Amino acid sequence: MVTKITSPHSFKRALNYNEKKVQKGDAECIHAKNFLKDVDKMNFHQKLKRFDDLIALNERTKKSNTLHISLNFDPSEKLNKEKLIAIADEYMSKIGFGDQPYLVYEHHDAGHPHIHIVTTNIEEDGKRINTYNIGKNQSEQARKEIEKNFDLVQAAGRNSKQKENPESINVQKVKYGKSETKRAITNVLDVVVNQYKYTSLAEFNAILKQYNVFADRGHGSGRIYKNNGLLYVVLDENGKKIGVPIKASAIYSKPTLPVLEKKFEENKLKRMPDKQRLKTAIEWAIAKKPQHLEAFIKELRKDKIQVVLRTNEKGFDYGITFIDYRTRSIFNGSDIGKEYSIASIQERLSKLSEGKSFKKPIPFIRKENQIKELDFGKAKDELIGNSFKKENLADILIKSVKNEAQLPFALLEKKKKKKRKLFL
Repeated sequence: MVTKITSPHSFKRALNYNEKKVQKGDAECIHAKNFLKDVDKMNFHQKLKRFDDLIALNERTKKSNTLHISLNFDPSEKLNKEKLIAIADEYMSKIGFGDQPYLVYEHHDAGHPHIHIVTTNIEEDGKRINTYNIGKNQSEQARKEIEKNFDLVQAAGRNSKQKENPESINVQKVKYGKSETKRAITNVLDVVVNQYKYTSLAEFNAILKQYNVFADRGHGSGRIYKNNGLLYVVLDENGKKIGVPIKASAIYSKPTLPVLEKKFEENKLKRMPDKQRLKTAIEWAIAKKPQHLEAFIKELRKDKIQVVLRTNEKGFDYGITFIDYRTRSIFNGSDIGKEYSIASIQERLSKLSEGKSFKKPIPFIRKENQIKELDFGKAKDELIGNSFKKENLADILIKSVKNEAQLPFALLEKKKKKKRKLFL
């Protein structure tokens, strides 16, 4: 079981999100705890009033008064409503919300069973329940206990499997017409926006395209572009836009351009430790002497690195992007270094195919599980020895060495003693 806790700015917004799912037939409200009426006998306004009355008791807590929780289960698990309700009640009790009113919604719009719970942290006496680090502390402990009590697939086991296969991020490619467009795009964005490290819209789109989604700013002279807007659209098998675009502001998580731009700045620091691994992987792929670009891409794929080429209308490759699924980092080639741009890589590969030795061989030497960056001159010095740095090896081998220890005593030259000068 995987848990996710968010704190929306408005309780009405969280409730409205789930109720709209119910209206569309994508969800069902299966449980209402600590309400005077049964769940099937209440409308939207009656549900909202129960929470508004509590929130009004604490005027100081205007923003952080709502909890929106999702409990996600493994796709292999078949859970009926009774079991889902029992899991929700035990979870809420273990995190300290057992006496609070809360609504439980079962959602049917994803490839795995999951429920959403909406509640408030304002109690009947107007006091606020402390939710600091609730996800790390109370929720994590509750998850482990519930997994054992209900014999659920453990999240720890699932995470270890994902490490073995980093590309499995529990989201599928969007196929137009197979599912609701907005829901399908949202599923992809929920993973990509938060789990990958990208620093530009081009890098962001490089990973989105792997799931047939594209973030579109529109034309430079258009209204959307001028207003800093952003649209999300589905791509077909040929990478062409299809269907009606969805406004970023219409998606629940609000992945708008200003939000993404903040992510760009944050990710510049987060992805820095991942650059060296990517650089090393590229060099090792070239060391295997691939004869063309396709072979180079295939070699990197073995190391869980996806290469995305940026091609213009005439079919000319003008850019290259690397997606490292192990570290979830995305780099444009030129951001790694000038020698990793598409032009430089193609030049290096062409020299390999012509049988020419490249002037800048692999600058990485593996030693005691560490990666050390050296140029070939320094590597040669390490292998030969510091005493041979400036001499030709052949000259050293034929050079006569005066070894006085092997000469007879009589032939040894006597060293003249230096006369000491007397200073008067």
